[in-house]
Amino acid sequence: MKRCGAAAFLMTLALLGGCRNHQQAQLPNRANFTAAVNDYLAQRGHLCLAKYDWPITVTAADRQARSLNAQQMPVLEALGLVTGHDVAATGADAAAQPAREYALTAEGQKYYLHVPVVIATATQHVTHPADFCAATLSLDRVIGWEKPMLLDDRSVTSVLFTYKIAPAAWTQMQDARRVFPVVTHAVENAGTLQLRLGVHLTQSGWVADELSE
Repeated sequence: MKRCGAAAFLMTLALLGGCRNHQQAQLPNRANFTAAVNDYLAQRGHLCLAKYDWPITVTAADRQARSLNAQQMPVLEALGLVTGHDVAATGADAAAQPAREYALTAEGQKYYLHVPVVIATATQHVTHPADFCAATLSLDRVIGWEKPMLLDDRSVTSVLFTYKIAPAAWTQMQDARRVFPVVTHAVENAGTLQLRLGVHLTQSGWVADELSE
């Protein structure tokens, strides 16, 4: 009987400890928000370039308008990340110069990550299954957070944080820095630029909104 009583007592302590840990994980504090941001960045902390679908075709009209692809694709080709070949122009470009179609090389495929990218605006919500990425972010420190509020029957807030960045080596080449200014800006402002992440409370703790999409 004494052994049974001791076992029951220890089990009760374990359950109580589990309840305390569960409750502590739900508190809106720095430790819990740090864990939430770390979890998010481990899964989605990639700085990508909105090049979701390949191959990418650059037309004469693109070159004339100096579109992003018209400027960036030749640089990626020179870096060995894509390979290009001329293709027949179609539509309004049919009588103009041939278009050029770019596909990822084996080296370029290393940066084409099959991680969902969520694009949310006031009018649409789109998830792309993959993107061409140039750097990986990790947490520097949590700066602060908004007071949690109830929205759609769940507790929500946003966390402000700074980041560390590990850029791909090719992004540091002069031409790459010129045609990918967003990457250059992110690298130069690591540790100072503040990012905001929406999070909500779940049974297991605080989770980034995007991970529940």
